[in-house]
Amino acid sequence: MNVLVMYDRQTNSLWSQILGKAIRGPFEGTELEYLPAWQTTWSDWKSSHPNTRALVKGYSGDYDPYTSYYFSGSAGVIGETRNDDRLQTKQFVIGVDTGQGTMAFPFSALSLQPVVNAQVGEFPVLVLFDADNASGIAFSRQAADRVLTFESSGTGLLRDLETGSVWDSSAGEAIEGPLAGEMLTRVKSSTSFWFGWKDFHPDTLVFGAD
Repeated sequence: MNVLVMYDRQTNSLWSQILGKAIRGPFEGTELEYLPAWQTTWSDWKSSHPNTRALVKGYSGDYDPYTSYYFSGSAGVIGETRNDDRLQTKQFVIGVDTGQGTMAFPFSALSLQPVVNAQVGEFPVLVLFDADNASGIAFSRQAADRVLTFESSGTGLLRDLETGSVWDSSAGEAIEGPLAGEMLTRVKSSTSFWFGWKDFHPDTLVFGAD
């Protein structure tokens, strides 16, 4: 369904990128451990992690062979599996999966509201968005045995309304106030085209539309 399928060299099982689990072969049904990542710009990442190592992909410069694909209206290589016109076919979304439900957060809505306190199923979620870098991140809003509500408190900072603590938005760490030292937990999320996310998550809700 238009999303990368990988194979492992040991068993030749086939693995879905977006599901993170094997869909064919001896490991069918087995899920990989989720490791949270953040799609962002190189300059932003390097400023926060100056000693980071970078993977060389075999070419240099800004060349992107998929540029024409991004601007076309086509839904992948084989077209859509399910019709759902709540968003444009190639609207970028941050798809959140809490295990209790799924929700797509469109870039268009997040550009207007970059700090979102939401519920996905019964699970309280915080979604943050940086429009300049077109990057987003999702956390659980549960910390110190309570559910918190967040608002922006300046560049890269958040404040929770319940205690007034100040948080580093990229790290999800309270750096000032009663909750200093507490950490928010990352929630399983991925950046995807709308057509890819909804084909695999037909019951997904859409922030701003549902």
